[in-house]
Amino acid sequence: MKTITNIKNKISEPTTRALRPFGTSIFTEMTALASEFGAVNLSQGFPDFEGPLEVRQKAAEAIIRGPNQYPPSMGIPSFRKAIARKMMRFYGVEVDPDTEITVTSGATEGLCATLLGILEPGDEVILIEPAYDSYAPISALAGAKIRFVRLTPPDFKLPMDELEAAFNPATKAILINTPQNPCGKVFTREELSFIGDLCIQHDCFAISDEVYEHLVYSEGGHATLLSIPSLRNRGFLVSSTAKTFSMTGWKQGYVIAAPSLSRAVRMSHQFITFSGQPALQEAMAAAIDSPDTYYEWLLDSYTKKRAFLCDALKELGFDVLEPEGSYYTLADVRPLGFDDDYAFCRMLPREAGVAAIPSSCFWSERNCAREYVRFCFCKKDETLEEGVKRLRKWLGK
Repeated sequence: MKTITNIKNKISEPTTRALRPFGTSIFTEMTALASEFGAVNLSQGFPDFEGPLEVRQKAAEAIIRGPNQYPPSMGIPSFRKAIARKMMRFYGVEVDPDTEITVTSGATEGLCATLLGILEPGDEVILIEPAYDSYAPISALAGAKIRFVRLTPPDFKLPMDELEAAFNPATKAILINTPQNPCGKVFTREELSFIGDLCIQHDCFAISDEVYEHLVYSEGGHATLLSIPSLRNRGFLVSSTAKTFSMTGWKQGYVIAAPSLSRAVRMSHQFITFSGQPALQEAMAAAIDSPDTYYEWLLDSYTKKRAFLCDALKELGFDVLEPEGSYYTLADVRPLGFDDDYAFCRMLPREAGVAAIPSSCFWSERNCAREYVRFCFCKKDETLEEGVKRLRKWLGK
């Protein structure tokens, strides 16, 4: 009987202890609610329009032409060379495509390969919150202890003293997101340099998720982690083509790091996905080399969408925190008489026909920032207009 009971217990709770605290992603829940009630989905951050036609055509041609077999695990040479050219073109950072670039199945797999490649059970990793929802579970899977350093609204200023105090002999890495989801913070060169100094002092690594690198609205633009001298040989830059070319389903990400660091990423990556899709990599190699006019159009387009949604939400009575980067904005629901972001977001699809994300899901404690909800503006203009129209009707304005 004892043996049978043990078997039943194992079957009833097969999920590893590391993952049990995290549950189902809030993005899955909100998208399901949006579908159930036919709501305008301003919750999950994917465009409702397709990326450039010529890029899709190149992928289709490559699929027909072939080969459609396993590409090199680290990515096809043309894609890695295009990424290296991009790093020099936009940031003046020289990267070796053969030894320093690893193509991954999206930025999430890049982060997973990096963290699983360098973390040992008992290591500590520092997460800057609000943090994207995959960071903590991946760190937990690696057996690491997580220390959170909190940015607080409305300015999301980096608390230098608190960050310095979080570092200790057990610290293995710090993970940041710039531009940051959901608050739109863009880390400055001075902040990155401060992090670099701490990493040298404590002999640890820095990992930067930079998927929104081409969507920076603040003056000065984007500063990449690898442009900081102190982090060039102890930093991992994780990025993706998904946001820049509006093809989130293609999952074309990459990790850039010094050769010895890249070996750790590649060792882990080969046992996760091994390799990605060669036709999509070939198409994205061409996309990355797009002329400046494309990148200028992209930023101009999102600048206008940002202004439209932020201005509209203000007119409707929200207090809005305009982002420095990314394609999200946080809106304070207290002026509308609400104080619980989860309750608000679970009600909104049913009552107003609009879906948003509760911002407190990006903090480690439920009581943080629960007065804010996240709306995304990576949508067609008519989608944003319809969402605002429905909110206006719901609010009787």
